[in-house]
Amino acid sequence: MDSRIIVSLDFATAASAAGLVRQLGPAATFYKVGLQLLTAAGPSVVRELVDGGKNVFLDLKLLEIPSSVAAAVTAAGQIGASMVTVHASGGSAVLRSAVEAARHFPQLKVLALTVITSMDDEDLREVGVVSTVREQVLRLARLAVAAGCRGVVASPLEARMLRETLPSDTLIVTPGIQLASDSRSDHARFTTAAQAIGAGATHVVVGRPISCAPNPADALAAMRAELSAAR
Repeated sequence: MDSRIIVSLDFATAASAAGLVRQLGPAATFYKVGLQLLTAAGPSVVRELVDGGKNVFLDLKLLEIPSSVAAAVTAAGQIGASMVTVHASGGSAVLRSAVEAARHFPQLKVLALTVITSMDDEDLREVGVVSTVREQVLRLARLAVAAGCRGVVASPLEARMLRETLPSDTLIVTPGIQLASDSRSDHARFTTAAQAIGAGATHVVVGRPISCAPNPADALAAMRAELSAAR
C-alpha cells in the first residue's frame, strides 16, 4: 500500500463512496472526505472509514472566527480524522486556534490551505490580492508553519518551492493530480502524482482519475506504479 495517495471520495451519497472503498479494498489506505460527502452523509461516513482501518483527510477548508474553527477541529478529532484543513488566509489567530484544538488528538494533523488549485494570478487579482500565486502560497505557508500547523495544502506546481523553503518535516499535500495518460482537469495548476512527489510533496490527493475510471482499482495500481518508478 502507498499511503502517499489520498483517494478523494467526491460523491453525493454514502453508498457511492462505500462502493469505491470496496472496489479499492486494502490497496487504498487514505481517503479524503470533503464538503459534499460530509454534508450529504454526515460524520458517520468518517467514523465508518476509521473503523475500517482507513485514514481520513477531512477537507473542511475552515474559514471562521478562531473559536468556531477550534470547535470544528475538535469535532474532527473526535470522529477520528487524521488530517483537517484550515484556510491559512484566516490569519495566525485562526491557525493557532486550530493547532491548539488538535493537541488533544494525537492522530490529528492541521493542514493550512494556501491557494486553492482552481485559482491563478488573475483570479487572485479579482479578489484584491496583488501577489502572484507563488508569492501568496509561500506567504501563507510560512504563516502556517509559524503558527504550528503540521503541513500545508498547495498545488503540485508549488511543491518544490515549498520543500526548499519550509522545515523538512512539513507535510505538503497536493490536489490537482492526474494520471500521466489523462489531460482533463478542473484545476488550473496540476501535474501527475510522480511529478508532485518528485517535487517534494508528501501526499497527493486524487479524485476522478480513480473514481471515474472504468476500473478504479486498475487506475490506482497505475498511479502506484508511477510513484514506484519515480523513486
